[in-house]
Amino acid sequence: MITFKTISWKNFLSTGNQPTKVLLDNASTSLIIGTNGAGKSTILDALTFSLYGKSFRKINKGQLINTTNEKNCFVEIEFVVNNVEWKVERGIKPNIFKIYRDGKELDQNASAIDQQKWLEQNVLKMNYKSFTQIVILGSSSFVPFMQLPTNSRREVVEDLLDIKIFSSMNEIVKSRMRLIKDEVKTLELKKESLKDKVDMQKNFIQQIENQSKEDISSKEHQINTLLTEENTFMHKNENINKDVVVLQEKMTSLEGSASKLREYGNIKGKLSNKISGIVKEHKFFSENRVCPTCEQNIEESFRVNRISDSQSKAEELQKGYQELLNAIKKEEERESQFQQISGDLSKLLNGITQNNSHINGCQKQIKRLEQEIQTITSQVANRNTEHEKLEQFRTGLQDTFENISEKKEKITYLDFTYNLLKDGGVKTQIIKKYLPIINQQANKYLQMMDFYINFKLDEEFTETIESPIHEDFSYASFSEGEKMRIDLALLFTWREIARMKNSVNTNLLIMDEVFDSSLDGFGTEEFLKIIRFVIKDANIFVISHKEGLEDKFDSVIKFEKQGNFSRIEP
Repeated sequence: MITFKTISWKNFLSTGNQPTKVLLDNASTSLIIGTNGAGKSTILDALTFSLYGKSFRKINKGQLINTTNEKNCFVEIEFVVNNVEWKVERGIKPNIFKIYRDGKELDQNASAIDQQKWLEQNVLKMNYKSFTQIVILGSSSFVPFMQLPTNSRREVVEDLLDIKIFSSMNEIVKSRMRLIKDEVKTLELKKESLKDKVDMQKNFIQQIENQSKEDISSKEHQINTLLTEENTFMHKNENINKDVVVLQEKMTSLEGSASKLREYGNIKGKLSNKISGIVKEHKFFSENRVCPTCEQNIEESFRVNRISDSQSKAEELQKGYQELLNAIKKEEERESQFQQISGDLSKLLNGITQNNSHINGCQKQIKRLEQEIQTITSQVANRNTEHEKLEQFRTGLQDTFENISEKKEKITYLDFTYNLLKDGGVKTQIIKKYLPIINQQANKYLQMMDFYINFKLDEEFTETIESPIHEDFSYASFSEGEKMRIDLALLFTWREIARMKNSVNTNLLIMDEVFDSSLDGFGTEEFLKIIRFVIKDANIFVISHKEGLEDKFDSVIKFEKQGNFSRIEP
């Protein structure tokens, strides 16, 4: 059982920096009163914010900070669970979320989301929806059980009956099934791979046994053909080499022509220059008897001798020049022969290179064929090894078949468990067991409030209502006051179920403006009797601005506005 002790808050909604503290276990019944806007309902938001990190009313988290101070928003709640003292602190600006057990702060390495989940599952044992169904009944943002969608109704009841564990178990089973199905898919792929390997190995052994000799004979024939081709090219190279020797000898005899041509070319240039000079001299003395430069007469005997000498030298040089031209022509012919032979020799050498390339190709193919023959020979010699490989593949295939069968059997069991843990399985059986008690309690409280109808919830938590004066009635068919009686009856019922299960049982019950909205005077009296004499071991708080109720409660807490801040009146 959860026994809530105290709650305090500051800079929270309309509360200022001075903390407001409420003792939650001080009196059996407490009335909270005050004018509109005085902060009466702040306790509801403080409760849900401290425990669940969100307000009870539809208020954004950022709007919970007091708008005047705008910082140091802080809420603290203390409670006891099975003799263990707990305290939860939450704050905004700065953000705070701390949990204390017996005065010692717990490790906060986990994220705030994981820490909240741990608090709900391991300490409070109820989520926000369940808390607002058995602890708080409000008039503003509270959604009564009968107005919740079907899945939310189921969630609340599962929480109360402590059977949500089956949903968690169901998720584990589903995850395990998914994992094993993935393993089966992997094994199916492995099975197909091993089947292919078995077939390939069988074919391989058959091929070894049936085609080895034929393959070896065919490859040996190819080798002989290649050897013949290799010999042919080698013979061609021998003949070409003979021609190369002849041409090389001829080239040796013709070597030096190029250098001689260069030498003769230089001599030719010099002779040409000398002949040109003698021709100019002969022409000068033949055409001039007076020096054109100094205008002196040239002595006739000197002029005639010079002309005669020029003619003699010119004839001698012309003869030598002709001999030089003949020598040049001879060397040019020898150079031309040298170039022709060099070209022929290059063709022969290129032919040798091509033949060598063919020879290398033949040798590579011969080597490859010899290796293939060796491989085939080894395979034939090692057929037992190949049979052993085949047996290993077959053994692996059989093991895989058995593994798949075993996992499929597990999937069958898990599927049965999964269906058992689904909403229509064991949880439904438990709910069926408690439905009569739930309906009995709800009708008991309805009768206490002088509302005589037969109210029933089925396994889907859909209501059936029988009335002495109405037929085919549903929750929506009633007036607001009658709906309020049903909501109160279910609230008391859930608390009774929680007390029976002792999983989410708590001392605290807070009702906001239940008198002010829908209950008439007679209903109010009956309700007060229930909370005073029927609801046991509880600390009940009723928030109201209705007058004349103070003497009906053990304690009265009055909120007032002082300046811009709410506070409890001293």
